[in-house]
Amino acid sequence: MYKHTAGLQILVVVWLCVMFFILSSCSSARKGTREDLPSQSHAVASWYGADFHGRPTSSGEIFNMHANTCAHKEYPFGTRLKVTHLSNNKATECTVNDRGPFIAGRDIDLSYAVAKEIGVIGPGTSRVLLEVTGRDATYIRRVKVQDVERKGLFAIQTGAFTEEANAVRLKEALSLKYDNVSVEQAHVRGVVFHRVRIGNFRSFSKAYSVAEQLGQEGYQPIIVKADVKI
Repeated sequence: MYKHTAGLQILVVVWLCVMFFILSSCSSARKGTREDLPSQSHAVASWYGADFHGRPTSSGEIFNMHANTCAHKEYPFGTRLKVTHLSNNKATECTVNDRGPFIAGRDIDLSYAVAKEIGVIGPGTSRVLLEVTGRDATYIRRVKVQDVERKGLFAIQTGAFTEEANAVRLKEALSLKYDNVSVEQAHVRGVVFHRVRIGNFRSFSKAYSVAEQLGQEGYQPIIVKADVKI
């Protein structure tokens, strides 16, 4: 009886260790976030313009304050939203191509053009109704793999910038949903690049799974060996 009980205890300990390793591996890649985003919701809208005009968005596109785009914390890039100002009933459509806003109490950042059209410029922030009208599937990206070696530690690179501020902003955007996001420096032919990476991952399959999710969201993921500089 004692041997049987001891055997069960060993099995339980082994099972707990395995589960701890699995959960630790997952938590290092993803934070708990909602996957069932609503097709309609009320939100607080703010706007951004000249300070970010001409700079890369989190999707990699260059921000154009005169285009009908917006930044949202969760909707995949390419999501088309109808935004209705609740005070004046003015409405227009815009495409999510950026992450933000990063100020508590705000849910969506509208481009200058969108904010001007529906009357958000004056008050700065306004209550709006968001309605999903579709998605531009061209924002979905395929996973790229930098190295064919399948052993060792892996990381997922999502961007490389000569301006550190652009890398820091992308890191902030990814950190809304993912853990272990970092900015690393690399010197390439005399030029300093600031690389944004997620990881490290002990298995290629785990890195690929997370990279696929990033691609579906609209980021451009590149799987690299953790010690490889590109």
